[in-house]
Amino acid sequence: MRAVVLHSYGGPEVLSIEEVADPVPGPDEVLVQVAATALNRADLLQRMGLYPDPRKAQPEIPGLEFAGTVAAVGSRVTMWQVGDRVMGITAGGAYAERIAVHERQLLAVPATMPLTEAAAIPEVFLTAWDALVLQGGLTSGRWALVHAGASGVGTASIQIAKAVGARIAVTCSPGKAALCRSLGADLVFDRSPSDWLAAAKAAVPAGFDTILDVVGGEEIDRNLQAVAQRGSIVQVGLMGGGSVQVNVGLLMAKRAHWVGTTLRARPIEEKVAVTRRFAAEMLPLFTDGRLRPVIDCRFTLDEIAAAHELMASNANAGKIVITI
Repeated sequence: MRAVVLHSYGGPEVLSIEEVADPVPGPDEVLVQVAATALNRADLLQRMGLYPDPRKAQPEIPGLEFAGTVAAVGSRVTMWQVGDRVMGITAGGAYAERIAVHERQLLAVPATMPLTEAAAIPEVFLTAWDALVLQGGLTSGRWALVHAGASGVGTASIQIAKAVGARIAVTCSPGKAALCRSLGADLVFDRSPSDWLAAAKAAVPAGFDTILDVVGGEEIDRNLQAVAQRGSIVQVGLMGGGSVQVNVGLLMAKRAHWVGTTLRARPIEEKVAVTRRFAAEMLPLFTDGRLRPVIDCRFTLDEIAAAHELMASNANAGKIVITI
């Protein structure tokens, strides 16, 4: 099969497309013929040698999500049959024509949705739902604040917050504000050069019950000022850096929770638990239209380097899909 392989780390030029052996599914695994994958910030970090695949797989194939068709099933698989349309997350290996995944990590693709759209769902919607609802405690009537509102996680977060009956504010660059509002964001704050913190305090004086932050850096101290008493800050990324001075006294005074989280490195049992609960509670909302993937653009596998360059430029709003 064709796959993107990393032999070294660096810029987009290290992404090599090669013929490699097909994966062999284990007894509890499903072999998926991949129709499409999608980019995530973690892919760029892995390419630069800053976020290694925890599986230590060889050859090293990036890619954290996929959608496709079941090509074969292991001897103990009961949930899927050959020909089923599926999507899911993985610790790596999705930049390829085939991938083997545990059967309980797969989700059914809604019947009316093309596979090339479904590939934009798993990583960001599972991340956003897990961070906002499962770990951040967001419920109906509460306020969420999400940074990078036009990112993949941001666009998913807006929709999930509205679906559970919460109110949501986002930060983003001015050119992406319209998209965030169109998805249902109640408040949109310019991240730069405006002072979003002052605007947020004026709009929501009691603070935000749940803050989802993919940026880190200078936003960390602002989050502590913006979070509500006994609120939660869920740190899912550090695009702006991770080494900053923090006012721990403010964290204590607000009795707030500051949670660090990733999906990739979790044990398979935890990934399965999150996936199955998402399947029961959130997946039906894609069928009735309350949730939908937001796609900025599409590239082919042969254009993977250009896709990485686009994401690095921060020009995209929504997901970048790679058709296989």
